[in-house]
Amino acid sequence: MNSSVEKCVGKSVENWKLKDPWTWREFAALLLLEFGFVIGLLKFAVKPLYTYWLGDELYSGTLTGLTIAIVLLGGVYLIALRPKQLSWRELGVRAFPAKDWGRILLWTVVLIIGSVLVMELTNLLGNTYENSKTEAMQQHVTFVTVLIAFVSAAIISPLYEEIFYRGFIYRWLRTRLSMRWAIILSSLIFTIVHIPTYNAMPVNFISGIVFAWAYERTNSIWPAVIVHGLVNGIAVVLTVTV
Repeated sequence: MNSSVEKCVGKSVENWKLKDPWTWREFAALLLLEFGFVIGLLKFAVKPLYTYWLGDELYSGTLTGLTIAIVLLGGVYLIALRPKQLSWRELGVRAFPAKDWGRILLWTVVLIIGSVLVMELTNLLGNTYENSKTEAMQQHVTFVTVLIAFVSAAIISPLYEEIFYRGFIYRWLRTRLSMRWAIILSSLIFTIVHIPTYNAMPVNFISGIVFAWAYERTNSIWPAVIVHGLVNGIAVVLTVTV
């Protein structure tokens, strides 16, 4: 590929930081879907029903996560993509250069170290990071439970969360605000939606910053998905081995 073509491709990819095809209506609709339907209904009404039917917090939590993934990705498609005949590429679902693998490993290490430091500091203040899914898995450590937890944390969650929170939310903010404020506000939104895991909110905020930065630097959500998945996957493994 000659230099002129490379420049054209680079400008086309970078264009997502300058403008997008959406208005306040799509942004408000998807936030309403998240805060109204997902948090208001799925997390606080549907999840208890899943727990009642399945009798296990790990299974109900995983099913809830899968339901949220379907709802949010379906919402993005029906609200942001289909009406304007856009592809998922518009949300950063595009390939990234092989050279970015070094960055991915660096961001993963940085996030792990930062998360550990924040958790230790929080523990000193008297908080813990246990949740119902973690406790359920620790009480019944089997190949099946670990596999379910791993798939949920390292594959399902990173995929739909990065498409929604970075691919759409961060991008929408990025075209209207400075990079700094777009990262901060998208990370705040990402943190708030993880309620009621209040004790993990500082880690969620730091994670949101790293994931948004990964998208910013690579013009693709896949590096953020990979970092997200690696960190979550390592957390699952440590939960059952330490």
